Amino acid sequence: MLRNALGKTFRFLGYTVQYGCIAHCAFEYLGGIVVCSGPSMEPTIQNSDIVFSENLSRHFYCIRKGDIVIVKSPNDPKSNICKRVIGLEGDKVCTSNPSDFLKSHSYVPKGHVWLEGDNLRNSTDSRCYGPVPYGLIRGRICFKIWPLNDFGFLRASPNGHRFLDD
Repeated sequence: MLRNALGKTFRFLGYTVQYGCIAHCAFEYLGGIVVCSGPSMEPTIQNSDIVFSENLSRHFYCIRKGDIVIVKSPNDPKSNICKRVIGLEGDKVCTSNPSDFLKSHSYVPKGHVWLEGDNLRNSTDSRCYGPVPYGLIRGRICFKIWPLNDFGFLRASPNGHRFLDD
């Protein structure tokens, strides 16, 4: 009887470890559901919106300008942030705030991206902490799940004029 109980316990633990590994791989490499908080991506993503983030793009280096990404915060590695990619390595970006009279520009260094929130007046982004290493990108947001009346693919950036093509 003890042998039978131990056998069932070890089988249960084996299945738990196997399914745990499968779940980990799915969330690490395929994607997952993310609840966004904060005003930095308004009006595209509101506080408490639920989105789907896919992770394959970051592994295959398919992140493009205009994509909205989930990134490990450069200021706090325990938290994630949601921002739009404004520039990729080698791109010229406007590093000043929209309200600044004199505009300053810089180039994104190799292996980095330039991130900004859609709500430029209320966003802590690359204008504050500089270019972000590509390795901090966790995933790319594909579409919004909640609220249902806003279900679907995300809108284009309201700040498209900040994308420079020089």
